[in-house]
Amino acid sequence: MPKVALLNINGDAVGEIELSDEIFAVEVNEHVLHQVVKAQLANRRQGTQSALTRSEVSGGGIKPWRQKGSGRARQGSTRSPQWRHGGIVFAPKPRSYRMEVPKKVRRLAMKSALSSKVNDSELVVLDQLNLDAPKTKEMVKVLNNLKAERKVLLVLPEKDEVVERAARNLPNVKMLYVNTLNVYDILNYDKFIATKAAVEKIQEVYA
Repeated sequence: MPKVALLNINGDAVGEIELSDEIFAVEVNEHVLHQVVKAQLANRRQGTQSALTRSEVSGGGIKPWRQKGSGRARQGSTRSPQWRHGGIVFAPKPRSYRMEVPKKVRRLAMKSALSSKVNDSELVVLDQLNLDAPKTKEMVKVLNNLKAERKVLLVLPEKDEVVERAARNLPNVKMLYVNTLNVYDILNYDKFIATKAAVEKIQEVYA
């Protein structure tokens, strides 16, 4: 079982926590990670883009000049794609970009993402995260103690309004709860900071 130091909000080690081999020590499957991240980003797309084809733009009903004898290239409509105010050749239309991924693949991707954080020493586990007040400077102080200057993903077991209000104004910090944890955000952030309770809940959910 991999072991990670258990820290307090001052950055001091107060013990160790054993992590589950099934979740935090699996072989990282890059193909599965790519598949799930690709699907996740595709599913975020609204797919509402739309433009008009030559049959949908207004005007252009009459032939602009006769077929022969003018010396100019033949034209059938002023709403052809090569004309100003003409239609779009392959105009995008509203569509769904949704991609389905099997549940087993999603679970394997989550385990691979969590294991990669352990392998890269980017997992930080706190014994607890209790702030005196819901203020940004309190959260900044904690992050400085943990030497987390870059992009930080903060994971809690359940809703905590004090921590949420303290972290929401920091551009390099994103806070998630265990039930909203996803592969893309795990891989996209440099530091993965979670409380001991959050880690235990992750191990329960993905066991």
